[in-house]
Amino acid sequence: MRSNVNLSRIVRLAGCAGIKRVIQCGPGRIDKEIARDAVDVVEIVERRTLLPVLEQLGTEGYQRVGLEQTTNSESLFSFQFVEKTALVIGSEREGLSQEELDRIDRVVEIPVFGQPYSYNVATATTMAVYEFCKQHSPLNV
Repeated sequence: MRSNVNLSRIVRLAGCAGIKRVIQCGPGRIDKEIARDAVDVVEIVERRTLLPVLEQLGTEGYQRVGLEQTTNSESLFSFQFVEKTALVIGSEREGLSQEELDRIDRVVEIPVFGQPYSYNVATATTMAVYEFCKQHSPLNV
């Protein structure tokens, strides 16, 4: 993440959704005013680059799901998340590189019906996490 605001909003989202770990690649600082109490309950792991993280997540048995608009991406509207999912978010401007996409198991996109042609990264992440929670919430049991 380039924006500390977006990163902080994603950490706050993680706390609300019961996500225990966020892996942040590259520079970025959490603004505790924005992230609020999530900084106390979400483990924030800092790594320099994403590729080794993707390899490790695959080794740990996670389905790596990229959030990106690509030719072969699947619509979030019909996507079925597995319980052990790692949602992979690219940077705000560049998204996920082809090399990163090559190490991801599936790619999901959120349909856009107007302009601009993509959602803000924190907004898109919120939508994807909401859908995951809707499918796998303990309240749905």
